[in-house]
Amino acid sequence: MRTIYILDDNPEFRDAMDFWLGGAGYTVRAWSDPHEALEALAGRDRAEEACLLLDVRMPGMSGLDVHDALLERGAPLPVIYMSGHADVPLAVQAMRKGAVTLLEKPFDDDTLEAALHSAFAWTAQAEHAEGEAPAPRHAASAAPTALEGEDAQAHARFVARERALTPRERQVLGYVIQGIYNKNIADRIGLSVKTVELYRARGMAKMQARSVAQLTRMMVSQRA
Repeated sequence: MRTIYILDDNPEFRDAMDFWLGGAGYTVRAWSDPHEALEALAGRDRAEEACLLLDVRMPGMSGLDVHDALLERGAPLPVIYMSGHADVPLAVQAMRKGAVTLLEKPFDDDTLEAALHSAFAWTAQAEHAEGEAPAPRHAASAAPTALEGEDAQAHARFVARERALTPRERQVLGYVIQGIYNKNIADRIGLSVKTVELYRARGMAKMQARSVAQLTRMMVSQRA
């Protein structure tokens, strides 16, 4: 049984999510108070499959602060940020903290389901990485050079980051590295410029690229 934790100060939103996610077969636990949620999440059973739907803007304590507190307490779990006022700097901050994605309210069922799929895939990858034993090396095989090892690790990081991109983020970044402006991208795919900026920021943050030039070099060198 997968558990969805929800921290949001809007009671109507919590009730709607409880109804939808409960009907989809998830166990749901929700809070309006960040401090109460922190205590519960810090003491949760780490063996369970779970993720957190976290509102960014709440009175008293922001979602970003809650995420920081969870990491400080050694209680990480996949986080899906939610905001009715999403903007580019906010998306960048969320991704740098290791968020799965940031959903702009209101979002539809398909968007939420895709985000949850990514969140639980994140959990599976983390568990696999923790339990994975290093492969034995045969004496007859030559040991890789330090440079080869570094290249392999860089490529593995690139693949993991690229897999974390949503289809729309991947599409927008594809246009970005072609040098196409946000306004022209918006016209091509039928979105607002603000939405394109949000996808671009989330994608850049997931790829950990600080500039378009760095993103382009990364794409060219790792895909070659």
